[in-house]
Amino acid sequence: MKLLHIDSSITGTNSASRQLSAALVAALKAAIPGLEVIRRDLDANPIPHLDSKRLPTVRPANAPAGVVGIADEGGADALDEFLGADILVIGAPMYNFGIPSQLKAWIDRIAIAGKTFSYTPDGPIGLAGGKRVIVASSRGGLYAPGMPFEANDFQEKYLRAVFAFLGIGDIEIIRAEGLALGPAHREAALNAAHATIPTTVAAARSRQAA
Repeated sequence: MKLLHIDSSITGTNSASRQLSAALVAALKAAIPGLEVIRRDLDANPIPHLDSKRLPTVRPANAPAGVVGIADEGGADALDEFLGADILVIGAPMYNFGIPSQLKAWIDRIAIAGKTFSYTPDGPIGLAGGKRVIVASSRGGLYAPGMPFEANDFQEKYLRAVFAFLGIGDIEIIRAEGLALGPAHREAALNAAHATIPTTVAAARSRQAA
């Protein structure tokens, strides 16, 4: 079984999403014998943003006829890692109500027609089913369902939509939010998020054994 561990935060050791994703991966490794972990740090080794120079390489059907693209550093590897993973743990902080641009660049390499989804006469269908996605989410404010700023959440809702579009129905969020509301609130939010990890790991282990 393979686990793909992705981090996208740019704040290093101060990152709550990195702390959560690391703790989750460590717990999964301890619980699932033989689990192989593949690590991708999108801050330390970013994938270039998809642009007109790389479009003919990444998505030739969308590029002007006859245009030759430049090499897409890391893009093909990102798709192979995604396709080969059984579990994905993704550290995804909220930046300006959305996800980090580094994470969006990675998504642009895995959301490929004919590879992870397909268009049909009845609409698009996902081709990447059977995986489990666990998102370690961190937010400075309060955007959870029922909160006053819930409508501004284009982070978790976007990630759920993307992976569902690719055919993945098993998506879980481990969330620490309100981190910018003061030290006490940050500590309580992180402790609450860490407290949910054993339940998440137990569920992953039971699915693996089934």
